[in-house]
Amino acid sequence: MPIYKNIHTEFKNHILYVTITREDKLNALNTHTLQELHQIFDEANQDSEIKVVIITGSGTKAFVAGADIVELVNLTQEDAVSLSKTGQNQVFDLIEKLSKPVIAAINGFALGGGLELAMACHIRVASQNAQMGLPEVFLGLIPGYGGTQRLPILVGKGKAIELICTGDMITAQEAQKIGLVNHVVAIDDLLKTCENIAYKIINQTAPFAIKQALLAINAAFDKHKNGFEQEMNSFGLCFTTEDCKEGIEAFLQKRKANFKGY
Repeated sequence: MPIYKNIHTEFKNHILYVTITREDKLNALNTHTLQELHQIFDEANQDSEIKVVIITGSGTKAFVAGADIVELVNLTQEDAVSLSKTGQNQVFDLIEKLSKPVIAAINGFALGGGLELAMACHIRVASQNAQMGLPEVFLGLIPGYGGTQRLPILVGKGKAIELICTGDMITAQEAQKIGLVNHVVAIDDLLKTCENIAYKIINQTAPFAIKQALLAINAAFDKHKNGFEQEMNSFGLCFTTEDCKEGIEAFLQKRKANFKGY
């Protein structure tokens, strides 16, 4: 794997581990870190050996505590629009539309851009000490990396408006209660829980089916697509694969399927 300045990557047992390593900055997202994330996820999307990605932050204090505020000081309106668009297109949207599941291991603060990064992931697991929020209004701003769009999908319009307009920070337990995270576990069990989910996907499912499932689910929330049409097409495409034939035969023969990925 390439060596990055702000991110550590490790590949093991079909899992790509991505750890943001700006612990002294509470893993805040600066431009360079976003560029590295783009490169990592773009390559992961094309690597058939990678079945699941787990992303986290270094240390126990923060997943990602937000954007690097220093970089926002002298932005013009045009600069801000460009920053938002580039980040959304190259990182957050890329992660959301990745062809393999991305699991966020939220170890501490997930604020602003950090929570937006977690929301772009497909599955979120939080440590018991995690706290989440979108506090941009305290800076005279609003979320700029998809927070106003993804949060209502996850928790509902009313709760999203409350959280964004008050800037309130919530606990991991509250986040689970409102549907923002899937699981809350002890900090020492965080990575293991994410790995258990990953191994269920890797060891029991067909990669092409996972890709098509993600496409269909994402289409349900895309105003430019018909989710039902995407589901029908994806369902049909699955029948063109050897894995589909193997899965059906294995079920009828009462044995475990041996999926090949095609």
